[in-house]
Amino acid sequence: MLEAYGLSDLGCIRKNNEDYCLLAPELGLYLVADGMGGARAGEHASQLAAETVANYIWKSGRRDAETLVKAFEEANRAVKEAASQDSGMEGMGTTLVAVLEEENADDLLIASVGDSRAYLYQDGHLLPVTEDQTWVNEVGRRLGIDEDTLKNHPLRHVLTMAIGVSSPLRIHSYKIRPNPDACLLLSSDGLHGVVGVETIVSLLNTGQSFEDKCHSLIDAARKAGGPDNITVALIRTRKMEEPAA
Repeated sequence: MLEAYGLSDLGCIRKNNEDYCLLAPELGLYLVADGMGGARAGEHASQLAAETVANYIWKSGRRDAETLVKAFEEANRAVKEAASQDSGMEGMGTTLVAVLEEENADDLLIASVGDSRAYLYQDGHLLPVTEDQTWVNEVGRRLGIDEDTLKNHPLRHVLTMAIGVSSPLRIHSYKIRPNPDACLLLSSDGLHGVVGVETIVSLLNTGQSFEDKCHSLIDAARKAGGPDNITVALIRTRKMEEPAA
């Protein structure tokens, strides 16, 4: 069981929160999703995807890379099916990034679809683990378009992959073995889209509790304008002592 804390915020402009954070230490599962769609479809997509992944992990009784990927595939099926049955949910989808403690090992398994991210914070450095599935990252940069132009490109918010709208689904998966006392940061683009790496590092490099650090990260995104919903989760990679029976 890992120490973890998560927080989700509406931001300064949006009228509803389409992000979803799920922390299930009893399953060794921690995830963030950022939904999209009209009306309340985005909210439904992110929650449905997150809960489908958790339910799949729970039912399988396994914690390995194959199970995590299959859980994402099941979430994709569930969101697509829900959208097909309700015209109000048509076109809904969600990003998804998840961390799973590998069974009987010190490794952490990470999977992602879309542009919600996982970072590893250790030894004072913030290291990206995941790669965005966006037009900017997968097309724009490969075309050699410079970073300043990409920041304001009309396609800068376009995803190349999302749960519920992509078939076949391309799932990025990773296995890491962090140093003791390192931590993982999961975030929707409401954080990393407006708050720079240096600011994030400065907020993590304090003696605050995880709860206070999450509030500080949310506050930084709001001070930067908070144009989107903001969700963060911090997970300490050192296992907590199990309570005595």
